[in-house]
Amino acid sequence: MPAPVLLPPTSYDHVTVQKVQGTGMTTASDILAAEEPLEIRIGYGPAAQREHRTLAITMRTPGHDFELTAGFLFTEGLVQARPDLLGLVYCPDVEKEEERENVVRAELASTLGLDLPRLERHFYTSSSCGVCGKTSIEAVHAACGPTLPATGPYVAPAVLHELPGRLRAAQELFDQTGGLHAAALFSLQGELLLLREDVGRHNALDKVIGAAFLRGEVPLHQHILLVSGRVSFELVQKAAVAGITILAAVGAPSSLAVTAAQNFGLTVCGFVRQGRYNVYSHAWRLQS
Repeated sequence: MPAPVLLPPTSYDHVTVQKVQGTGMTTASDILAAEEPLEIRIGYGPAAQREHRTLAITMRTPGHDFELTAGFLFTEGLVQARPDLLGLVYCPDVEKEEERENVVRAELASTLGLDLPRLERHFYTSSSCGVCGKTSIEAVHAACGPTLPATGPYVAPAVLHELPGRLRAAQELFDQTGGLHAAALFSLQGELLLLREDVGRHNALDKVIGAAFLRGEVPLHQHILLVSGRVSFELVQKAAVAGITILAAVGAPSSLAVTAAQNFGLTVCGFVRQGRYNVYSHAWRLQS
């Protein structure tokens, strides 16, 4: 079990609420998960002609912002290996001091080629991007080329039954707020290796993948990913890019998520709870 993570004070807020029980009302204090915008900027180009631009803004729970940024850049195909990312800093040239920790600048290697016209467009992972499913899947292949092993790894079906309980037991911020998604990496034997929480399910996964990317641990072929909610196309795309072979979820997958998983060679299991689950793609990896 990983060591407990000390939660940053910016991850939650204290509020005053009126609690109603039956016909009675009392004043009490409550804790809510924080939600603030994170602006991701990139620096790129030759050393003598560096340029900077805003790449994206996402609503997230503060904490592990560098991991979130690294995971986003990696799963969107802007960086493919650790040397592509020179450094991550909270941007110093932000007018309001209180907003500086909401702007992260990623310095990219000067030799890294960027498709600037593509950066002008909305990322294809947006649920409102307006492209069809076939185009979305082809875009992921073209930009990131996810390839998963055609043989193995294998996991015992019983292992998946244990994962939701282990995930829930380690959700420290959820215990206080009740309002967060979680993503976690497990070994093939079911050992919890890494967990991150966020108000956005895609942010939680980017934080997990970003942490592994910064450590030089991708691709993550020998890992199981468990997410606390449903499985969207976006989560399948990010998992495939990171080389994750088995994606399990407490909730249901979407039809496009399953189609993408079948194309990428990713095993997807849904409704993993209460001693049962459904396998939607590549069930051959589950072997007793």
